Formats: sequence, structure tokens, C-alpha cells
Amino acid sequence: MKNRLIKKPILIIVGPTAIGKTEISLELAHKHNIEIVSVDSMQVYRYMDIGTAKASAEERDEVVHHLIDIVDPNEDYDASLFVRDALNAISTIHAKGKLPLVTGGTGLYLRALLEGIFPGVPGNEQIRQDLRLRLERDGAEKLHEELLSVDIISASRIHPNDTHRLVRALEIYYATDKPWSEHIQLHKAQEKQVKFENSLSICLTTDRKVLYDRINIRSALMVERGLEEEVKHLFEMGYGSNLKSFGAIGYRHMVQYLKKNWDYDEMLKLLARDTRRYAKRQYTWFSRTPDIQWMEVNDKKKILEEVAKWLDGM
Repeated sequence: MKNRLIKKPILIIVGPTAIGKTEISLELAHKHNIEIVSVDSMQVYRYMDIGTAKASAEERDEVVHHLIDIVDPNEDYDASLFVRDALNAISTIHAKGKLPLVTGGTGLYLRALLEGIFPGVPGNEQIRQDLRLRLERDGAEKLHEELLSVDIISASRIHPNDTHRLVRALEIYYATDKPWSEHIQLHKAQEKQVKFENSLSICLTTDRKVLYDRINIRSALMVERGLEEEVKHLFEMGYGSNLKSFGAIGYRHMVQYLKKNWDYDEMLKLLARDTRRYAKRQYTWFSRTPDIQWMEVNDKKKILEEVAKWLDGM
């Protein structure tokens, strides 16, 4: 895939959770000949709808969406698979003579698409199993402290609750005697896999207090709209809480509530708090995206004009 140059245009609209990406994206889609490519690590999972804030069935009937509901909750999905699927979707949309709108909030996936994907280190099943046993015995905080001592860069970007990536980072270190972050830096020194010649990238933003108020409201609404019933239904379908997909914000909180580790008020408080923290991390991811334009989400007229000007210039 090296040196692959995509000359046809792509539009990118990203931003933190609850900022209003869906509303802007749908309005743009109705004004222009657009299909949407979701860049969201959780919306790929079937049956996980409320906690992932997917566009409604009606909205997806109006505008074609790609990379939503493409794997089951027990299937592994990562940035490399996303790049493969996103490039296929973009190619399909271009073949129809339409404009791909890549939109969502998973900064890692966006970076993988725009800057190339770290090809990964082959897994070591024995080391991984040993680490999982230690995780169960000693807890995530203990393993996170261990990662801090051997790979401070990876530890700074991996939350202790993200046990999948925590175990993977330690597995890579013990399998190769080299930190994960060093492998990534070596890859960055190599040539990009794909280059987009004509793209417009916009990151939506707003006052932090306004955003956090929206996050608090959305967190409460997710629970009111049936997040508990959705998680119970997933359990009834045979999906266990140990799956990677259940580590996502909202789902892991509801699991703790259902296990009676947290009461209702504590679950709701921690859900909103962790979502706010996630939004801060999203801002950090997007701030590192080359050539991105930051635009106030409430200035919808300016956003629409900027996109129209870009399209007119082709």
C-alpha cells in the first residue's frame, strides 16, 4: 500500500463526544452528494447502539453510513482493520461519484488513516496469558505501574481501565525487549502508506463548560433511554463483560452497576466524569492532526460556507 495516492477529495469532520458531529454531518450530507464513513471504534459493533450514540435508523436511511454495525461484540477490531475498511469505503464512495465524509471521535483511527498504521508486533500467547493471569490476580493499577517503569510514553496514553491495550503494551515489551512507543516511533520514520491529495479536515470545538454540560446531559439520557436493558440483552445473547467491547465508556460503567459494585448515583457520576476525561483526550488527539481547522460548532453557517468554498475550488 506504500505510496498510494488518493487524488479524489475527502472531507473530515471530527471532534469530542457530544459536540454535535452527527447533526453537522447530516446537514452537510443533505446539501452535498455525500456518504458518511464512521471513524468510531465502538460504532462498529452490532447490538451496541445506545451506549455508542449511533445515528438513528431513520438517519441512516436518509444518508448512507459506512463502518457501523460491521462486527459482533466478541470480534476483535482495531486500527489496522479500520484503515482497510475505511479505504474500501472511500473507494466505493468515490466510484459512485460521491464525496466521502469521514466523521467521528476516535483519534487513533483517524491518525492511522491519515498517517499510516503501525503494523504491529507478532503476538506471544504465553506472555499474554501470563499477563492476563497477573491482571486478574494483582489488578490493572499494578500492571499500569509496571508499564510506567518500562514504557512511560505508552503508559501516559493508556488508561489503567483499558486493560486490552495495557496487556498488549507489556506483551510487546517483554516479547521484544523494546517499548511499544519505540516501535511506533520507528514506524513513523517510514513512509506513509496512503496520502490524500485533496482533503479538508475540520475539528469541531466549543466552550469546555458548555461541552461538559452536554456530556452530563447525554450520560443521563443514555441511561434513561435504556442502556441497562441494552447491556442485559447483550448478556442474554451470550456476550460476556470480559470482552474488549465492554471496556468502553458506558458499558463498563453499567456492568459495574449490574454487578452491584456501584450504586445508581455512583455509576451515573462516574460515567459522566469518565466521558468528560475522554473528551479531553480526544482534543489532545485531534490537536496533533496536521492541517486541521478548528471551528466553533455553533457557527454552523461558517462551517457550511468553508465546506462549500472548498468544494467550489475543485
